Amino acid sequence: MADPAFSLAPKPSGATAVLVLSDGHVAWGRGFGATGNAVGEVCFNTSITGYQEIMTDPSYAGQVVTFTFPHVGNVGVNAEDNEAAVDGAVGCIVREDVTAPSNFRSEGTFDAWMKAKGKIGIAGLDTRALTRRIRLSGAPNAVIAHDPDGNFDLDALLAKAKAWPGLVGMDLAKQVTRSAQEGWEGGIWTLGKGYGRSPHDTRPHVVAMDFGAKDNIFRNLVQAGARVTVVPAETSLETILSLQPDGVFLSNGPGDPAATGKYAVPVIRALLDQGMPLFGICLGHQMLALAAGAQTIKMHQGHRGANHPVKRTAEGVVEITSMNHGFAVDAATLPDGVVETHVSLFDGSNCGIEITGKKAFSVQYHPEASPGPQDSFYLFTKFIESLA
Repeated sequence: MADPAFSLAPKPSGATAVLVLSDGHVAWGRGFGATGNAVGEVCFNTSITGYQEIMTDPSYAGQVVTFTFPHVGNVGVNAEDNEAAVDGAVGCIVREDVTAPSNFRSEGTFDAWMKAKGKIGIAGLDTRALTRRIRLSGAPNAVIAHDPDGNFDLDALLAKAKAWPGLVGMDLAKQVTRSAQEGWEGGIWTLGKGYGRSPHDTRPHVVAMDFGAKDNIFRNLVQAGARVTVVPAETSLETILSLQPDGVFLSNGPGDPAATGKYAVPVIRALLDQGMPLFGICLGHQMLALAAGAQTIKMHQGHRGANHPVKRTAEGVVEITSMNHGFAVDAATLPDGVVETHVSLFDGSNCGIEITGKKAFSVQYHPEASPGPQDSFYLFTKFIESLA
């Protein structure tokens, strides 16, 4: 269903940015950040804080984020709040012009930061109309473009949007994973002290498979009592076992879990067969489910925001969670021996599993993102306690 706010309208005076959807609809606005153009899937995020963390979350690779909260830029940016060193979202869409920072932690403006990161921004769009469109018609492929002179070849941009294959079948973990094994250092952040240090002791050893991980996940593993080694997405079973882990963590990440699973699922299944304790988040959750025999599906609009209610099926307790995913585990395909532990109260979709007789569980949401703000921290403690 088309929205009148998105039509092949002539460029208004002063427009320096454009969003061209693959169906030919166009929205004009004011550009900020980097210049040029980029292609991706357009999604929306309902969070009212954390725009820097969202833009540096590797799970957003291949996506353009529409912020439903109208005021973006008001806390500026700083070096401590990046979630990863690799690329996340390719660009973002905001309603109002980026505001000047007013926060004691700010080290710069969001506009300049976006430019330095090579990310394209467009302001002045009706983000409510775009969000409605995504909810009705699904997340579209599009090109976001910024030229200070306002010169755009709409035919070329439309052709690029149409040619992009979309996220189904796309393995993006290879683009955002670490290139080499790394001994993780650093605990959670504390005001006035920054990030803590990881103690070098005899703590349980967790090997984390990096499919596009947020660094704060590793900090929370350290806080819960682990010693962490991070390995690239395509690390072999033999290499993982040679590190003598007490447990293995499966990280979040972008793209289609079935595509990444072609090389990761056999490793995860072998770890399961050996009785290795496993904990997965987001993409890691989906691949644990695939390894257990379930299937994943592409969602209509996805879940992205910091206010998603999730029910723990055993206790009936509701957690307020942070989410970012466009694929989901198909609960109807869960085999015997795989228990659904969490469900979304928005749409009933699967948000967690546990494998009977194994020390293996996972959740679809992001417990490290301080939702609730501490509703979900228990998961890290649960994993570390399972390593004993």
